[in-house]
Amino acid sequence: MDGGRDDRAPLLDLREVDETQVSIVGGKAAHLGALSRIDGIRVPAGFCVTTAAFRRIMAQTPSIDDRLDELSRLSPDDREAIGPLSAEIRRSVEETAIPGDLAAAITGALARFGEQAAYAVRSSATAEDTPTASFAGQQDTYLNVVGPEAILRHVGRCWASLFTERAVIYRLRNGIDHRTVQMAVVVQQMVFPDASGILFTADPVTGNRKVATVDASFGLGEALVSGLVNPDVFTVRDGEVVAGTVAAKQRAVAALPGGGTREVEIDTQRQEQPALTRAQVVRLVRLGRRIEAHFGRPQDIEWCLVGDDFQIVQSRPITTLFPIPVADDQENHVYLSVGHQQMMTDAMRPLGLSMWQLTAMAPMLAAGGRLFVDATRLLASPASRAGFLTMAGRDDPLMKDALETLIDRRDFIPTLPEQGGPGKPTTGGASTSIETDPAIVTELVERSEASIAALRRDIATVTGTALFDFLLDAFQEHKRVLGDPLNMQAIMAGMEATWWLNDRLHEWLGEKNAADTLTLSAPGNITSEMGLALLDVADVIRPYPEVVAFLQDVAHDDFLDELPKVAGGAEARVAIEAYLDRYGMRCVGEIDITRPRWSERPSTLVPVLLDNVKLFEPGAARRRFEQGRQQAQRQAQEVLTRLRALPDGQQKADETARMIDQVRAFIGYREYPKYDIVSRYFAYKQALLAEAERLVRAGVLTEAEDVFYLTFQEFHEVARTHRVDDELIRQRRDAFRSYQTLTPPRVLTSDGEAITGAYRRDDVPAGALAGVPVSSGTVEGRARVILDMAQADLEAGDILVTAHTDPSWTPLFVGIAGLVTEVGGLMTHGAVIAREYGLPAVVSVLDATRLIRDGQRIRVHGSDGYVEILP
Repeated sequence: MDGGRDDRAPLLDLREVDETQVSIVGGKAAHLGALSRIDGIRVPAGFCVTTAAFRRIMAQTPSIDDRLDELSRLSPDDREAIGPLSAEIRRSVEETAIPGDLAAAITGALARFGEQAAYAVRSSATAEDTPTASFAGQQDTYLNVVGPEAILRHVGRCWASLFTERAVIYRLRNGIDHRTVQMAVVVQQMVFPDASGILFTADPVTGNRKVATVDASFGLGEALVSGLVNPDVFTVRDGEVVAGTVAAKQRAVAALPGGGTREVEIDTQRQEQPALTRAQVVRLVRLGRRIEAHFGRPQDIEWCLVGDDFQIVQSRPITTLFPIPVADDQENHVYLSVGHQQMMTDAMRPLGLSMWQLTAMAPMLAAGGRLFVDATRLLASPASRAGFLTMAGRDDPLMKDALETLIDRRDFIPTLPEQGGPGKPTTGGASTSIETDPAIVTELVERSEASIAALRRDIATVTGTALFDFLLDAFQEHKRVLGDPLNMQAIMAGMEATWWLNDRLHEWLGEKNAADTLTLSAPGNITSEMGLALLDVADVIRPYPEVVAFLQDVAHDDFLDELPKVAGGAEARVAIEAYLDRYGMRCVGEIDITRPRWSERPSTLVPVLLDNVKLFEPGAARRRFEQGRQQAQRQAQEVLTRLRALPDGQQKADETARMIDQVRAFIGYREYPKYDIVSRYFAYKQALLAEAERLVRAGVLTEAEDVFYLTFQEFHEVARTHRVDDELIRQRRDAFRSYQTLTPPRVLTSDGEAITGAYRRDDVPAGALAGVPVSSGTVEGRARVILDMAQADLEAGDILVTAHTDPSWTPLFVGIAGLVTEVGGLMTHGAVIAREYGLPAVVSVLDATRLIRDGQRIRVHGSDGYVEILP
């Protein structure tokens, strides 16, 4: 065997490879080679048939390129086409004869260990066992293979297993080109263990990095992997077994003398004996920690016990764990998800993350493509804890419950000494810091518009490195406008008045969520106005059937250029462009600057616009707003009349009237600061993309959107030096793709534990889904589970069920009858707009998009906070 790193070498000894040679030996072999170099870790000896051999076989396989082209064009859901085509490719690969020199090299290597010895023949693909994709179980392993002829045959089967149906679908779903993945094959001496199993160096369920779990059973590990037996399960923390369950292991998989394996019965007296002693479990975890330290991340490790000796037969990263924000100390930390507050829990690209960090009003940490705030000090201080938990509970009861769960343990969050007097919890009392004057909102909006106009004017004059210096100053102005005390007072005034009305009117009149009706059609809400404005655009389009027909066939974002060619198209284009001038900076996930804005991708709005044409009559926007305003007015009069009939009724009525005036004056402004932010973001983005285009023309970047995978600071450095690390961008793309598959936790500890929280309520009917009531009323209808706004196709009476909504979803709200989301609270955007439009809504319903199927009939209880799935 060639002991060098020549990627043309057909064979390499496992001791000659490490994790830097994945492209030559695949992920599994690279990890095995690295494992064999760790002091104290035993790995069965063997060699690897490299990807050079695989490339030779593929070059000789008939018509392989045409069939790979056909495979790449298939949808991952088209199993009827994938199954036969992948089977055809596998047959062709298996039937391709191994060249004589390669076969001789393999049989020559076997002579070192004995030609008639038993081996494990294992697939090792170049895309498996990486930090971002484990490919666990995607390719094949063959145990107890005896004799050169059988080994050559199974090497061919391993090559072919790159095209199993499950492997093909996995690659299609993860956007991995079939041609970029190659197959090496590991041939290892067979181990005949007394026990075997899996060690996770972090808890795979909670994510806790300080907890290890061991699954163990008798015989070969295939019994456990295939689900033939329930294993013994041990939990280890700080070098001690803290929990253990011994299962009745009735069967095992054993090796046959002439090759192959079979199931065997375990002796009845032995079935309930532990496969490992507790001392062995602790020793195994110590080995696992050594392996974890070498690879720098938690590992999923397959092990065998022979006598009292552990051998490691595989180690791969645990790719399902949510990454932990990096701290510069060894203290315990509690991190809260920013995305759950911003109603956007999707992964963000590095430029989006860094731009939000640079413009946010509080320090934020990035992990897993998401942002978190460190709440440890607020929770550690008794003076601030109560108020913070009250605020968290108003916004997201699940987050509050998760935090209380952590606090109740008393061993994670440190308690800081009291500083000053006791803290005053936030109770949602009336705001006394601002007068109820609509002119205040007018002044704030005018200030904002003037500041944004200056930004757009000035940013157009700077390029190159000067742009980045300009932006750093612009970020300070951005934060100054948002942090203006009057701005904060106006935001809080509307929120506090809402809380006051809900609390007091429930106490005095037994009214649930009384503010919901009182805030209908509140003036000055830029987000609700945006939804109604699209109804006005529909009014322009509706009289022109040719425009409607044209829009139904829109497939590209340049459709506005073609629109004037049809009758009425010129008028339609003017209306759409006017809408985009006002709202075109918005988009789904708008806190991420890298997301395409409506102005950049106007086709996103077309399905919603067509729904508005279909579902509404002319003048619907004005009628809806006026109906809501009158309903709120009637509710106010009714409430005040009922209050006056109570003891001290006039005083209660006077207080309530002041709060109604306050909520009407300020609750609409709650949405404006976000509009300010995204307006600035669009100006920043346009300038940064123009700079990226200049770098593309200069030959520095391959494409402008490469900068989305750089932080703002890194982009600045590229503009200064005209040098870019293409490999870093590739790695960031891969990482982002993997982050998209992760679900961010509401609460995450520095140990890596994800804490979800739970509803502890006894007022929810059996089988119903609990959530947060944010907009009153009960509605029954068809559930439309929509994860992409551009795919919306609504009918009158439909109830929107989605993961989260930010302001960009508002145009959909005008055409639905109710709302259910997985994320949100009383004052998040979806809740505010649902109340403005009078839509019954329940938010923060765990797993709503999974538990509710598209098309099911559901009943939304917006006053009581639960959703029923109907027969």
